[in-house]
Amino acid sequence: MLRVDNLATLSDFYEFTMLDGFISTGRQDTIGYYDIYFRSVPDNGGYVIAAGLESIIEYMKTLTFEKEDIDYFKKLGVFSSEFIDYITNFKFECDVWAVPEGTPVFPGEPLVIIRGPVAQAQLMETMILLCINHQSLIATKAHRIVRAADGRSVMEFGSRRAQGYSAAVLGARAAYIAGCSSTSCTIADREYSIPIAGTMAHSWVSLFPTEYEAFSAYAKRYPNNCVLLVDTYNVLKSGIPNAIKVFDEVLKPQGIRPLGIRIDSGDITYLTKKSRAMLDKAGYEDCKIVASNSLDEYIIQDTIMQGAKIDMFGVGERLITSKSDPVLGGVYKLVGVEENGGIIPKIKLSENVSKITTPCFKQVYRLYSNENDMAIADVVTLHDEIIDDTKTYEIFDPEYTWKRKKITDFYVRPLLVRIFDKGQCVYDMPDVKQIKKYCEGQTITIWEEVKRFENPHKYYVDLSQKLWDIKQELLAKYAND
Repeated sequence: MLRVDNLATLSDFYEFTMLDGFISTGRQDTIGYYDIYFRSVPDNGGYVIAAGLESIIEYMKTLTFEKEDIDYFKKLGVFSSEFIDYITNFKFECDVWAVPEGTPVFPGEPLVIIRGPVAQAQLMETMILLCINHQSLIATKAHRIVRAADGRSVMEFGSRRAQGYSAAVLGARAAYIAGCSSTSCTIADREYSIPIAGTMAHSWVSLFPTEYEAFSAYAKRYPNNCVLLVDTYNVLKSGIPNAIKVFDEVLKPQGIRPLGIRIDSGDITYLTKKSRAMLDKAGYEDCKIVASNSLDEYIIQDTIMQGAKIDMFGVGERLITSKSDPVLGGVYKLVGVEENGGIIPKIKLSENVSKITTPCFKQVYRLYSNENDMAIADVVTLHDEIIDDTKTYEIFDPEYTWKRKKITDFYVRPLLVRIFDKGQCVYDMPDVKQIKKYCEGQTITIWEEVKRFENPHKYYVDLSQKLWDIKQELLAKYAND
């Protein structure tokens, strides 16, 4: 039986073989710097919504090896006694910086930076990537869907199609951060106080002798939360007429207005137009129409363009699995080690240019226009660099270096904040509602051209001149070896 309260061994096996190797070569206490970042945006989009930090914090706070873990490694018979001693006496001691959840982020910039003994920092690779890759992926997909809804509420309905129970719960949280109004996942409400939504399934309707009796029974039990599913048989011939009849006979005598009807199949645009006309004619102009059924940002966008009369969307499988592009390829790379009181930059080379890493301990700054508070560009710098926003600052494309621009009348904000200091959490984690509000405020600062679904404008992520110079020196060094 899987224990979800003990995740120390949720790791690729090579993390443990490397840990034993670090110990055998005396390198376990070498201080390393690791960057977590991604190379490309899912769905060929222009941005990603950062999520997963809370899971990482909880993991790091509780990271320890219990007796059953130690017995397991002993049983394998491949690890040294020094390795067993190390995990027996394991104590988390790393420094961590991260971009707050809900921040729009872009390829190539670190979302999390780990500094600590390599035996510890390397060990956490799998779990950190799992959290960042999954939750940022779902948050990004949800944000695209919410934007497509153009102000209409989007309810996350995907638990039954999620790829595992943790994906259902954490996916619901990520979707809420990115703008969904509610979730159908009850445990997500219990754990995170995310607004819960849900009424009936088709099985409720078909259980009763008639559709009218099913609707009537539901309205009597939940008069103040009456949303009826009208497509079990025929939306226009029976579903809407029976709903109106129940509204008239059950709710109206109590002075209660119905909340809405839901359509889960068929031509959503056509059916919602006809349903709206029937409800309005019956005096239920305020009755909301909810649409569901394998929706995504493109279908939602099309139905709105076609004039569909939809007030709310329930989105399931294509959100909770990010069906159209289900992988955020975040990576975890060593970028420096401490030696003799200084930081020695490290780089990974590749014939695939996108896989060449950027060395050094870093900070990421976002530059904003003083005129309209819109984001101009991000600049990745050395960790101790300061961008002086009282002076003109020149940015340049790190690959096409002749593309340069001088920025004036701007202000800057560092994106990476301290999370752990020598193993102690120093970050005051906001609740999910605060993160949602923060996300909304931050995404407003990103130009609409960057947020287009098709062929988005490329947001600039540049390197400071000092960082670019160090990278070029290392490239030249290894090219000549």
